[in-house]
Amino acid sequence: MATIALSRPVASHRPSSNISPLTPTITLDSHPSQCPGPVPNKHIPVCPPGPMPQEEPSTPPRSPGKEEEQLPRSLLYPPDKFHRVEMGRLAVYKIDADGVAAALDHLARQPLPEPSQVFPWLHGLHPNNQIQQAFFMAQKRALRRTPPCLRGITIVKADGELNVSRLKGAIAPHEFLQLGGSAPEFLDVDPKDGFSVRNFQIQAAKSAMTSDIIVYGDDDAAVRKLGWDIAGAQQRWRDKHEALNHHLPPYSTFICVSPFAEFEKRHPEIVAVNSAGLLTGNVLDFFHQERREMYEMTRASEISPNVWLGPTPEPGSEDEQGYDILIECSDLGRLNPAALRAISEGPDDESKQFHLDFPSSGSILAPTWSHAEADGIVETCKWIYHLAHGTRPGPPADEQQPQHPDADGDIPMTAITTATTATARPRSILIHCGDGYTESTMLAVAYHSFSTGRPVPAAWLDLHTSQQRNCFAYPADVALLSAINQRLLQASPAAAAAAAHDGPAPEEPRWFAGFDGSFPSRILDYLYLGNLGHANNPDLLKALGIGQILSVGETAMWRDGELDEWGPENTCVVQGVQDNGIDPLTDEFERCLAFIDRGRANGTATLVHCRVGVSRSATICIAEVMGRLRMSFPRAYCFVRARRLNVIIQPHLRFAYELLKWEEILQSRGGNGSGADGSEGAQEERRGGFKRELEWAEIAREIALMNRPYAR
Repeated sequence: MATIALSRPVASHRPSSNISPLTPTITLDSHPSQCPGPVPNKHIPVCPPGPMPQEEPSTPPRSPGKEEEQLPRSLLYPPDKFHRVEMGRLAVYKIDADGVAAALDHLARQPLPEPSQVFPWLHGLHPNNQIQQAFFMAQKRALRRTPPCLRGITIVKADGELNVSRLKGAIAPHEFLQLGGSAPEFLDVDPKDGFSVRNFQIQAAKSAMTSDIIVYGDDDAAVRKLGWDIAGAQQRWRDKHEALNHHLPPYSTFICVSPFAEFEKRHPEIVAVNSAGLLTGNVLDFFHQERREMYEMTRASEISPNVWLGPTPEPGSEDEQGYDILIECSDLGRLNPAALRAISEGPDDESKQFHLDFPSSGSILAPTWSHAEADGIVETCKWIYHLAHGTRPGPPADEQQPQHPDADGDIPMTAITTATTATARPRSILIHCGDGYTESTMLAVAYHSFSTGRPVPAAWLDLHTSQQRNCFAYPADVALLSAINQRLLQASPAAAAAAAHDGPAPEEPRWFAGFDGSFPSRILDYLYLGNLGHANNPDLLKALGIGQILSVGETAMWRDGELDEWGPENTCVVQGVQDNGIDPLTDEFERCLAFIDRGRANGTATLVHCRVGVSRSATICIAEVMGRLRMSFPRAYCFVRARRLNVIIQPHLRFAYELLKWEEILQSRGGNGSGADGSEGAQEERRGGFKRELEWAEIAREIALMNRPYAR
């Protein structure tokens, strides 16, 4: 239950780097054109899997039993009640819109197989991939067999065009089927080389192999042709398994005889994209859900009188029209305080709006930055201040009336307070960037320090705590802002007044010495997600109001005496869980969430961390959000992903599957729902059951699509 305290310096956190995908990916159909682009500047960090396991998985796969006991129940199996059409050895079945909707609803209420029954098969175990097989199957080659406990439903749109008329979970034929030859077959999607426990891109295809498949579309001939192709692929898949003496349940192909208009009319709840190509909002879309969470997290707020910080508003929108001056921070921005000075000294035309730019965070690098750049930052802050307050600088020092000390030798306060004069109306100013925090953090911290008279560390912390603004900077920004800290305070009217009243500014806090620009990510008011570097800076955690640490698979390394000062009862360690796709976390959920709740009840926040802060610890945070906010797994995933600043959370396949099973447990208890308010979950509780919002294959496909822009 206690972290390890070592007598050694706290190592600064090394920023995570981008990685390339370790396994080949199949082509996924593009998302609807209405989806916004990805959030900029995010990256996929490296998550080390730990050493190769030397022992068998802690929970061995369940022994095969009767097929009826293994398979989840389905309205499509056995298919006897559907009209059967035969062609030699093959058969397809006809189904209408009502049947499709009923089958999907029924499937969403069936429990998923236990993780130990489907892993490591879902990871992808190609017979030629020696690395993957050696890692997962050192002692159990039978694990490569297709699990006989799977029965899903795969919806396929015959023309493959998913930008219009898309049903919930529908995929294109090329995502799982090898077409073009005389004998269509399922794609061999298991990676032939490399090692990965995050093969989300192959899950839709693997699910199709273990599903009853429904083909729909408005072209009857295309639907029938694809239906027979899939039936043939299913038969060849079965023949291969029988040749190896591997048990495989029977799966069937269905062709939908109802037009898409029938779904729009009678079953809009399963229509994701309508016939006009518009998202309906009836089916969760990960891209839009993440955007919605980002908006809620980063919406503009006033960080100083008349100065706002937030995301870039839509051009011509009401949000944009609400500001007199908009300063966009970007990689193409430049230092141009003269433009702000010209606005201040020019005529005040209330109908005119100004759009300026500024360099993004991390773009001014030490030691190459010059005094001119430092001057430009200070001057920018000065003119933003005057424009926001409707003032102008007083005359230069050599033109001011001399100020004589009093009997005690003090200069009167008027020497300071008359340095500015009110001459114009205050202007409303927005400092903005794409996501509301990344590129704008450096300017936001510099200006907050200037406007409040606080040293940079105190201003930075105040933005995060009191102002509730998320900040993400780079080590270069920490060095730059530290270097110009004194210059900002010397030029700041607020700092001058504070110095005259309170004396010199306080010394730099201890936590700042080990600070790399990133605070742990605030997921909820009482829950932070971070990495080992954050855990190794207890002074930073205390400054943020964090009084508990939950270490998942890793332990913090503190100086002598720090653990006793912190309190061993305020630490909790989950031992022996590597990010290897084998070690389970479900058994630790209850203990971890009880520890987090203890902190919440005591009025303190908890830091949950592993090594990088994206997989093991993210899984625990998602589990907490699911229960606390009564969210489904997909919604909680997007919630945490949006709040893990600039780092894409990456719970591996098994953890993601365990969280989907956790959703079943919570719904059965009445502690979660498919909507953000949990209303549907409450209804399910009264019926004594549960209902998944999305199925496993759809969730994995959406995650793969969201991650694709960031993988190189």
